Amino acid sequence: MSDGHETPPGWSAEQPPPYRAPGSPYSGGPDPSAWQQPVPPPPPYGQQGYGYMPPPALRPGIIPLRPLGLGDIYDGTIKLIRSNPKAVLGLSAIVAALAAVPVSIGQALTLSSVGDLLADPTAQPTAMEGGFVTQYLPTIISSVVSLAAVTILTGILIRILGRAVFGGKITAGEAWRLVASRVPALFGVFFLVLGLILVPAIPMAVIFYAAASSGEPLAALGLGLLFLLLYIGYALFINTRFALAAPVVVLEGLGPVQAMRRSWRLVGGDFWRVFGILVLTMIIAWLISMIISFPFGLIAGIVSVFGEGSTGATIAVAVVLAIGTTLGAMITYPLQAGVAGLLYTDRRMRSEAFDLVLQTAALEQQRQGWVHATADELWHPSNARRP
Repeated sequence: MSDGHETPPGWSAEQPPPYRAPGSPYSGGPDPSAWQQPVPPPPPYGQQGYGYMPPPALRPGIIPLRPLGLGDIYDGTIKLIRSNPKAVLGLSAIVAALAAVPVSIGQALTLSSVGDLLADPTAQPTAMEGGFVTQYLPTIISSVVSLAAVTILTGILIRILGRAVFGGKITAGEAWRLVASRVPALFGVFFLVLGLILVPAIPMAVIFYAAASSGEPLAALGLGLLFLLLYIGYALFINTRFALAAPVVVLEGLGPVQAMRRSWRLVGGDFWRVFGILVLTMIIAWLISMIISFPFGLIAGIVSVFGEGSTGATIAVAVVLAIGTTLGAMITYPLQAGVAGLLYTDRRMRSEAFDLVLQTAALEQQRQGWVHATADELWHPSNARRP
């Protein structure tokens, strides 16, 4: 070229001359510094680009429709109670009262004996006169009623939760009509799990009795402590593995054995996380129950002492204890049922991409403007990939 610029190899004669920055040591080719474009400043936080945060997950009901964290599970459980308090707390109060009355009567009779002793230290405690009847029968009755009622209540609350995930509400009567046919399967799961938990206790008790009868108390004590630790670990393992069986029975319509198998598979993908959340929930429920019932227990003790074992004082103590126990259980029953139901939902979203199914259905229901009963059918396992 006549202007004195040397044409680099492979360039056409009409190619503009290469850029040469002032003071650059490069004279025969493109300046590498020209290739480096200035980096634009990052966009504001929350916008697409550097620092981009995805939009929040769709949340038509009590939880966001994505895999749940620990906070999401507890927040969803609280929202379940707040979104439908009449059904959730009302049913829980009825069940808690049924379970609390027998054991409260037994505790009142025991406390009345304390008042008798304070009034007359030489008197025999009245609670001991009835033997087994006054000491253990109320507790046994309360346990049986509680187990049966809580089993049914759990099913009803999970059915309410299944609709609340989409932002829908369901009455206690409608929930019962939907759950009534599943009650035998719920009891089937309960007794199968209970049997699995109790079976190892029999040989352990026989071995411990034999060791205690051998005349080696220290060896028997050590063996008993070892058995206790092993049994607690085994019981927690079984409870965790089958913790999702009740939601499967209610929401998927499977039988007891199939529901337990499905719970085993769902929990197996994230056992320790499910275990930790369940244990934490049990501790929280126990603390809530103790905090609520403690003032009532204190009042009952004062009344029994100053009432000196009178009939009126015994009745008052039974009523106060029943109120305290009912209030505590009225909160803890929905807490435990809600956590189990949301853990089941979370495990399906994590292992079966079930959140996509829920999101699609929620968008369609938002478009229609209402949550209809067909939302219950979405929980069937055919709507997602099995684990």
